[in-house]
Amino acid sequence: MSQQKPFVSTSFSYETLEETLDIKPKGAQLQIGIPKEIAFQENRIALTPDAVSVLVSNGHQVTIEHNAGEASHFGDRDYSEAGAKIVYSREDVYKAPILVKSAPVIEEELPLLQYNQMIISPIHLSVLKAELLQKMMDKKITAISFENLKDDSGTYPIVRSMSEIAGSAVMLIAAQYLSSANHGKGVLLGGISGIAPTKVIILGAGIVGEYAARAALALGASVKVFDNSVYRLKRLQNNIGHRLWTSVIEPRLLAKQLKTCEVAVGALGSETGRTPVVVTEEMVSSMRTGSVIIDVSIDRGGCFETSEITTHENPVYKKYGVIHYCVPNIPSGFARTASQAISNVLMPLLLEAGDDGGFERMVWHQIHLRSGIYMFKGALTNFYLSERFNLKYTDLNLLIASQR
Repeated sequence: MSQQKPFVSTSFSYETLEETLDIKPKGAQLQIGIPKEIAFQENRIALTPDAVSVLVSNGHQVTIEHNAGEASHFGDRDYSEAGAKIVYSREDVYKAPILVKSAPVIEEELPLLQYNQMIISPIHLSVLKAELLQKMMDKKITAISFENLKDDSGTYPIVRSMSEIAGSAVMLIAAQYLSSANHGKGVLLGGISGIAPTKVIILGAGIVGEYAARAALALGASVKVFDNSVYRLKRLQNNIGHRLWTSVIEPRLLAKQLKTCEVAVGALGSETGRTPVVVTEEMVSSMRTGSVIIDVSIDRGGCFETSEITTHENPVYKKYGVIHYCVPNIPSGFARTASQAISNVLMPLLLEAGDDGGFERMVWHQIHLRSGIYMFKGALTNFYLSERFNLKYTDLNLLIASQR
């Protein structure tokens, strides 16, 4: 008896399938709200009339609170002509699904926030509280911070722009307070033929330090830069294009240089927490009478022991005869320029989000955007914030994958 061959069916065999492609979605109409800022010393606005005009011409809706741009010298008429809707009620602005702010969310604004709303704003770690984050999480907010927002090149465009403004501004401010009219030393910041140049000490070789050095050198001052990172000191020299007097922060050498300087700028940064104090009260007391200290890092505690927060209305005080300028938000004093810089980053971002069908779809495609998201639909996605405030952390990549 012959053995039968086994029957083989091809109906369940593997077949090669066509490749599936991610189809670009249809564009979405964004509804954007811009409130008038009530936060302390905030004069900027996140979108200028020109940016609003571009957004409206691309089919998006922009609602702005009455006089929101007044401190930046943008009037309601400018925004109205750009196509924005002007409203006189804060509640009407906060109904927008996307809220764009130039100041952090504060306690007074929490009742106005909508469930599942998106907020694009700074966070200012030095004043952030766990209770505020928790209430935002309860409302299922999605939030993007200026400080952590990256562009295609991996840099932080808004932080860099604000740092450039602050660095350029400090020398103009120092020149103002060195003058006799402001009870300074009566010294011209810079130098003229036959007279020794003004001596400027800069603590920190980051972006603020670089632009402060550029401005001081352009005025003809003698500049000395201190930083504990040799890499940053080398980068500073390469960016400026010629040799500078630089040094790591060695207390005795720093104290010696401070005794003979006219201007000292604190521009040290801190990845987490407070800026280290590198200039003691004793060092300040040995400085020349009428010299000027500008502590740009005051928003993180300051790097001068004698620094105390001041305001744009009352920006200076004297201690040991030394003029101290310790305003925490220097770019806000140049509100129009700062607003244009912020707007130049946010307007293309909003346009791209609209083209991609909304921010949720955009996050899937634009990996660099994820670094700026610290809260996604009520889940805290920034590990540092979760550690600092003892709140539950959720990996953003897992949340995004679960949405597909």
